[in-house]
Amino acid sequence: MEIQPPLKQSRGYKIKKKFVANWQLYLFLLPVMTYFFIFHYIPMYGIQIAFKDYFANLGIFGSPWVGFEHFERFFNSYYFWRLLKNTLILNTYMLILFPLPIIFALSLNELRNGPFKKWSQTLTYAPHFVSVVVVVGMLVAFLDPNTGLVNHFVRLLGMKPIPFLTAPEWFRHIFVWSGQWQSLGWGTIIYLAALAGVNPELHEAAKVDGATRMQRILKINLPSIMPTIVVLFILNIGNFMQIGFEKVLLMQNNLNSETSDIIQTYVYETGILQGQYSFAAAIGLFESIINIILLVTVNQIARKVSDNSLW
Repeated sequence: MEIQPPLKQSRGYKIKKKFVANWQLYLFLLPVMTYFFIFHYIPMYGIQIAFKDYFANLGIFGSPWVGFEHFERFFNSYYFWRLLKNTLILNTYMLILFPLPIIFALSLNELRNGPFKKWSQTLTYAPHFVSVVVVVGMLVAFLDPNTGLVNHFVRLLGMKPIPFLTAPEWFRHIFVWSGQWQSLGWGTIIYLAALAGVNPELHEAAKVDGATRMQRILKINLPSIMPTIVVLFILNIGNFMQIGFEKVLLMQNNLNSETSDIIQTYVYETGILQGQYSFAAAIGLFESIINIILLVTVNQIARKVSDNSLW
């Protein structure tokens, strides 16, 4: 009697079987998916106003179609190259400092004094919970040319007070390093969690072989957290053009606008203050397209070079 081979299960049947077996996990996932669908995917139909001359009384579908007119207007505007240059320089500056949380996490991981380690972690995590408005207020108080603490030390050194907040050449440094002060400790949490998963036996074996502490950091700890580093770097690249206009707007004034004008503050001014919704939407869409291109490109490079990627 000839034995018949088992029927090959279809892909849809396998997916259904897995869904039934793990329905509790999908139930937990449902609220998150519902949130993203309602608040992130459904509003995407509004992107079309970037290609229309939008009027509120006509609605999105009733407004006349103008194609790429708003994009051409932005590309040909007087401010385009200054906005693009300032945005790229500011983001590149912040990206250069990407290794700082990694270095800080590796340093904290090597501390053996328990109380000092906890104190250091608390001290560096705390600024993350300070409001951006408060941070800028602190900058104004500390850097004021007349009453600021920093300029008091400058006078003690026999120099003239420095107008930090109104000098264009100081804006980028103040913005980036104050941001690092606020986010450094919080950014190390993920790296410390990754370091906690490193097998201690690897360090014991390295000690037996005579490896120094620095060699163990470079040969064991750093390669162990490299997948986490690559993923977070890709995510940072995906937000390369998005700085966050709140802090820039609070620090911006007419005297430092030469270096503080960025794309997102321009979107805020044209869209919210001037009511040019279609023009602002076109600029925001341009910014998002650049982010998507960078995200996909860096992800492909990372997958080929290190076998670690988002997808």
